[in-house]
Amino acid sequence: MKNLLVISVASLIFAAACNTNETSEKTMSLTPPKADKIPKQLTIHDDVRIDNYYWLNQKDEPEVIDYLERENDYYEKMTAHTKQLKEDLFEEMKSRIKEDDASVPYFYNGYYYITKFETGKDYPIYTRKKGSLEAAEEVLFNVNEMAKDYSYYNLRGINVSLDNKWAAFGVDTLSRRKYTLHIKNLETGEILPQTIELTTGSSTWANDNRTLFYTRKDEQTLRSNEIFRHTRGSDPAKDVLIFTEEDETFNTYVYKTKSDKYLVIGCSSTLTSEYHILDANAPMGTFKVFQARERGLEYGISHFGTDFYILTNKDDATNFKLMKTSEKKTSQENWVDVIPHRNDVLMEDIDIFKEYLVVSERSNGLNKIRIKRWDETADYYLPFDNETYTAYTTQNPEFDNKVLRYGYNSLTTPASVIDFNMETQEKTVMKEVEVLGDKFDKNNYASERVWATAEDGTKIPISLVYRKGMKKDGKNPLLIYGYGSYGATIDPYFSSSRLSLLDRGFVFAIAHIRGSEYLGRQWYEDGKLLNKKNTFTDFIAASKYLIAEKYTSKDHLYASGGSAGGLLMGAVLNMAPEIYNGVIASVPFVDVLTTMLDDSIPLTTGEYDEWGNPNLAEYYHYIKSYSPYDNVAALEYPNIFVTTGYHDSQVQYWEPAKWVAKLREFKKGDNKIFFHTNMDAGHGGASGRFEALKEVAMDYAFLLDLESIKE
Repeated sequence: MKNLLVISVASLIFAAACNTNETSEKTMSLTPPKADKIPKQLTIHDDVRIDNYYWLNQKDEPEVIDYLERENDYYEKMTAHTKQLKEDLFEEMKSRIKEDDASVPYFYNGYYYITKFETGKDYPIYTRKKGSLEAAEEVLFNVNEMAKDYSYYNLRGINVSLDNKWAAFGVDTLSRRKYTLHIKNLETGEILPQTIELTTGSSTWANDNRTLFYTRKDEQTLRSNEIFRHTRGSDPAKDVLIFTEEDETFNTYVYKTKSDKYLVIGCSSTLTSEYHILDANAPMGTFKVFQARERGLEYGISHFGTDFYILTNKDDATNFKLMKTSEKKTSQENWVDVIPHRNDVLMEDIDIFKEYLVVSERSNGLNKIRIKRWDETADYYLPFDNETYTAYTTQNPEFDNKVLRYGYNSLTTPASVIDFNMETQEKTVMKEVEVLGDKFDKNNYASERVWATAEDGTKIPISLVYRKGMKKDGKNPLLIYGYGSYGATIDPYFSSSRLSLLDRGFVFAIAHIRGSEYLGRQWYEDGKLLNKKNTFTDFIAASKYLIAEKYTSKDHLYASGGSAGGLLMGAVLNMAPEIYNGVIASVPFVDVLTTMLDDSIPLTTGEYDEWGNPNLAEYYHYIKSYSPYDNVAALEYPNIFVTTGYHDSQVQYWEPAKWVAKLREFKKGDNKIFFHTNMDAGHGGASGRFEALKEVAMDYAFLLDLESIKE
């Protein structure tokens, strides 16, 4: 490989441009970075692919770092004229956030728990108060202090023992999702010297307050594959391995039931579940299988009284149903129906209280919360009055409680936390997120749900929000967002940052395409494996509908998506580049074939049920037909902005790097391609709440610049 540290022609041009007073128009003539082409032959199923940019996967090699830095340099110089706009956007978005804010307290095991933010600080402060909100505040973790020496810092999985004296927690300082587990003495403030490496960050205490169970990851693949038992204060090297998940398509995890009676080891793949249970008062015992795995059988368990309640797709219950069984007879032949399967209602989750069962459902794409008394004297739904909202149950850790806490927001309404008395049916809005400044009034915005028609005649829902007074004349800039994988549903949600687009005339749309579960489980099945292309054609159909209905036009339509949504962006760019003026692809999964053929890469084997296993010829050829990297062609692509994180463990940085290099090689026309790598972050971007806004400002500046909106 030739040494890319040698100063390139592009670098010389950069230097020359920096030493002149050329206008931004002349700066636009800068030559984009060019990656070396070093052919790598990849052969399987008698098919040969030549990957000229395969070498970019050599992390930490000087040549790779140099290429990424040249791309960053090119981005900075090409967008120098938007520097002030980015700064203004950042300050504008930040100014809407109440910096000295606090969560609504929730009560658990004798304490009120509160998360706070302070003015000018990026990270949360976790506190609690014993017995009463008037009690003295106890600071559990001030993450600002803990993070001060790190460019990235993520604390997760705070887990307090039943005696309230110990807290286990995980820390990641690299954004590779490799968490180091620590234990803190909450009475003295001391953090024990013993640390446990390479975990998920989550853990659970047994009821003896000294035995801790946790999940460890495989060093190379980052698959969660081992459960260990640790005794507080002991050498972690002596921790006992109590379970190993041998199937490479499964992950494993451990938790405790809300009743505090059982420790549970869960094992899951895309299509199959299995659980193992143990009395939480006897942590040295042996876990027993709840119901052995059967391919295609999915289930989740909740404990209540002397029974387990099981949310499952058993008996072809595509949209899931609720069953129960005695805690003494847990295998599936003992399960009996509680709420039967319904073809038009997806059952998503349950919350169990002493007197009530709360069921989270989805019907016609809309969230529903159903409340039932165990004695069957009441059964009703919470009322919601529009089609562009999100509602979900939230912190409800207390078992003996008549108050359900749930969250609500919509495309036009900031997020609220609501306490609902299930007995009196009275609701209390505990908090609505405050949008600071005198410019925001929810009455200035309108939202609606419309339906596009896909190529096969399927109706595709789209949620829209815009400022009132918007005219359907085809002149509005419009940003359409999509994801469409893993059954993950992007519900309509409020964003104070998004106001920076709406207030400048943008329409924002969410395309609820197949691959999510917006319209039920079948909606997901119709957008995965050998049906995956439906996800892409649905998004294109939604985009064309918005053009046809004059919400926007080809000259003003923009698309965005991240991770698997970045795959969506890459596929759409190859299939219909002419209908967009610009596309943002964040941490995009674009080299699907090569990644899915490399089982050493984190997450690959667990993804076979989502994309298919390309070691099988049928899936290989189908994936190859849409994989964005493999289908880059001599097309006139729209303007493109690609972002990634160098330490990304979910989508490795080299996928977007290779994709951009190939796009630069093949693309026709004068539209711009920008590529920016955050060298300190991973899949989720920057860790601080304000640092993350700077990345949003970069995206928005890209869009506004294309619309010639300068302020």
